[in-house]
Amino acid sequence: MKIYTKKGDKGTTGLFGGKRVSKDDVRVECMGTLDEANSTIGMLRVKLGNAHEWQPNLHKIQKDLMDMMSHLARPSDAHKVNTNPMPEDGAAFCEEWIDALEGAMTHPSDYFILPGGNEVSALCHMARTQMRRGERRLVSLMKEDEVHEAIPAYINRLSDLFFTLSRAEMDKAGVAEEKWQLFLYKRFKKADPDIKS
Repeated sequence: MKIYTKKGDKGTTGLFGGKRVSKDDVRVECMGTLDEANSTIGMLRVKLGNAHEWQPNLHKIQKDLMDMMSHLARPSDAHKVNTNPMPEDGAAFCEEWIDALEGAMTHPSDYFILPGGNEVSALCHMARTQMRRGERRLVSLMKEDEVHEAIPAYINRLSDLFFTLSRAEMDKAGVAEEKWQLFLYKRFKKADPDIKS
């Protein structure tokens, strides 16, 4: 089977179930952005090496992204059934990993930081920002069609996770974070210590 079909030469692409839409359709934009994030995670995994402790979790995330994209490719009015699993535990999985990472770090996350530090940390920030863009496109899609509630929750948590992974990498490598400014609620608390977090 050839990789090219020539069906997209006029600017349309097929969705799950057979419907064709413009390649700049919000659904396609959403899936494309998540695909970019998945590719960045692939690059991150290569940089880390096969023996790195993050590999199993990152592998799970890549597979879950593929499953979520397959569900996003299916409009709610499509008659064909999607048999790929829905990762309904995604948000909880991210939260558990975030908590473990933060518990092992020597410094709390009180500041906005400049992306960078080292190559692994920078790749985590790239994945984080791509997830955020995917989330924005996902919200646009949700205004047009139904989306399983597990997907936006997972995508939201993934951006938090990759921020935490970037910090965990810098903490482990002993690289100082380039701080921008305190989180807003921290600034208010510093100005008025009576404010509760």
